[in-house]
Amino acid sequence: MARAASDRRHECNVGQGYGFQHRLVKCVDVIQAYIQRIKEVNPFINAVVKDRFEEALQEAQQVDRLLSEGVGDEDFLQEKFPFLGVPFTVKEAFALHGMPNTSGLVSRRNLICTSDAIVVSRLKQAGAIPLGVTNCSELCMWYESSNKVYGRTNNPYDLQRIVGGSSGGEGCVLAAACSVIGVGSDIGGSIRMPAFFNGVFGHKPTTGVVPNDGQFPNARGVRIDFLCTGPMCRYAEDLEPMLRVMAGPGVEKLKLDEKVALEKIKFYCMEHDGGSVFVSPVDKEILQAQRKVVEYLEAQLGVQVQHVSIRRMKYSFQIWSAMMSSKGSDGQEAQLFIDLLGDHGKPVWPSWELLKWFLGMSSHTLPAIALGLTEKLMKLSPAAMAKLVNMGQSLRTEMEDLLGANGLLLYPSHPIVAPKHHFPLGMPFNFAYTAIFNVLGLPVTQCPLGLSTEGLPLGIQVVAGPFNDHLTLALAQYLEKAFGGWVCPGKT
Repeated sequence: MARAASDRRHECNVGQGYGFQHRLVKCVDVIQAYIQRIKEVNPFINAVVKDRFEEALQEAQQVDRLLSEGVGDEDFLQEKFPFLGVPFTVKEAFALHGMPNTSGLVSRRNLICTSDAIVVSRLKQAGAIPLGVTNCSELCMWYESSNKVYGRTNNPYDLQRIVGGSSGGEGCVLAAACSVIGVGSDIGGSIRMPAFFNGVFGHKPTTGVVPNDGQFPNARGVRIDFLCTGPMCRYAEDLEPMLRVMAGPGVEKLKLDEKVALEKIKFYCMEHDGGSVFVSPVDKEILQAQRKVVEYLEAQLGVQVQHVSIRRMKYSFQIWSAMMSSKGSDGQEAQLFIDLLGDHGKPVWPSWELLKWFLGMSSHTLPAIALGLTEKLMKLSPAAMAKLVNMGQSLRTEMEDLLGANGLLLYPSHPIVAPKHHFPLGMPFNFAYTAIFNVLGLPVTQCPLGLSTEGLPLGIQVVAGPFNDHLTLALAQYLEKAFGGWVCPGKT
């Protein structure tokens, strides 16, 4: 696939809006270029499930009028509208005025939003222009983006491969150069897995910094502490300005104005989780890419990357599952997935839905039905649940003590490169490599590291201690310069 019509400079040095403020290019021309790009490739990838092209062009014309009238100087515009005229897309699970908000649930297919999610509203107020909404997995609880409302999204590097989930459409649309920046959410890796499979950047912020309001399904109970909304983009430099806007007042909890001296960072590295029987072994090429990062950091920064073996990481899936099902501090239990499937309507019986699925009559996907069955049939005993929750709390303390205020951990984003469609059904727990950091509450940035011999994206997770997002974002920019960052599909 060819790159978008506008080059990097005409993408406005995104987050800065300089392209428009310096009058290098008209906003309407950039928006039109992205609309044309989507029209060209979306029939193949099925990432944008509902567009607002006419409205976007009208908003672009307003930007051009604003600039032609000379309203404010460059500094004024930069402060008030840091994303002036920048095109973006939104995961369909988030409310965007005039757009659907089904999260792939058939019973919600006629629902149209009358308001914006908080993060969407903040980006619009910052001058960004939404092009449309992107596909996700049913109810955002699976790592292949396919549902009965919009169908399946295909990886732009290989249409026979998955894009990940649940923010899979968002990762795909960015990788295919159909959008500049995007909004995703992450409770088990739903930003980082799609970013990895599609070779772009994705950041899961420290818990509680960016508001989750305005998405369906939203978290309740203890899951409020695990769900994170965050930025996704092709270029690392765009992560920080996006995070600032999306966080709003919450950005004060972070240290984004602190200058990071990478040569003074304490680097740690883990190449695998210790050998869990629930997940695939880490691919050789993923390991090689991670080792190249270690070698580069040691050679260029003069640091010593310490290899660590954290025993409890082997139980990542079990810990995540137990903590996701535990009660919150207010005693409120997490909402059952089968209740979400019913969406305040008739109860859903997973066994009955499975029979209907075999007959081609179910309105739900097989992964959603399987999750409902698993939830119903495989409940942990209170003693086992308590043991795993305690293990998770101990792991959180261990990780925070290790990383401190000046440490970064390098860890695989996923054990394998983007698999073929339906593969996740056979290895459903591979997401544990990302999920563990949700229940630990740590900030994580997924960074692309070029392509495999099959032409599929490689990458790595960079993990920091709580509220040290500035460290992972700084290393993301450094690794982008060293390893090339996003690679346009079709170009090797």
